Amino acid sequence: MKRIFFVEDDLSLITGLSFALQKQGYDLTTARTKAEAERLWDRDRYDLVLLDVALPDGSGFDLCRKIRQTSSVPLLFLTAADEETDIIMGLDIGGDDYITKPFKLAVFLSRVNALLRRSARFDPGTECTTWNSNGIQVQRLSREVTKNGVPVDLTANEYKLLCLFLEHPNQVLSPEQILNRLWDCDGNYVDHNTLTVYIRRLRTKIEDDPAAPQNIVTIRRMGYKWNTTE
Repeated sequence: MKRIFFVEDDLSLITGLSFALQKQGYDLTTARTKAEAERLWDRDRYDLVLLDVALPDGSGFDLCRKIRQTSSVPLLFLTAADEETDIIMGLDIGGDDYITKPFKLAVFLSRVNALLRRSARFDPGTECTTWNSNGIQVQRLSREVTKNGVPVDLTANEYKLLCLFLEHPNQVLSPEQILNRLWDCDGNYVDHNTLTVYIRRLRTKIEDDPAAPQNIVTIRRMGYKWNTTE
């Protein structure tokens, strides 16, 4: 049974979504404030986080930063704002997806199921495989990533994106191929601009000079390629 951590202060929304999620077979833990969420987060492990941006005692963005210090669990922001700057900020600090209130229940459940499917797709199971390329090492069993021996903290989607490139070295991947692999064929809500944010964010963590990337290179009008240098 997948475990979901739901942080939201609107009691009516908690009641409705909790019923729908439990009906889908998910185990749910809820919190209504940032302080309560921080206490509960430190006590247990979850498969997915649903996080409201506006909490009574603080910002969901700050809670996301705390979560990302120790976990790459898939994280879906619930936001009443449809401002591009808020969406980009949420993705930049480690969110995997967002949904704007008000939303239809079917769309919400589709997002939740898609995030959990994508997470399971990149579960290495018992296979112990190590990738080494350009000073980047990925231990698939533990999902540990290092650059020249130094640990690199990646979000869930950053990790998946890196694995996808390492699976296909020196091969040009179109934006459509990447999106279909990471966000499912029915993930029409994810566009090329979102992918650009993830590429930029991953480059800042694994490139010596993100402004002149040597690992993830852009192939004009075609897509992106992991360029092996060793």
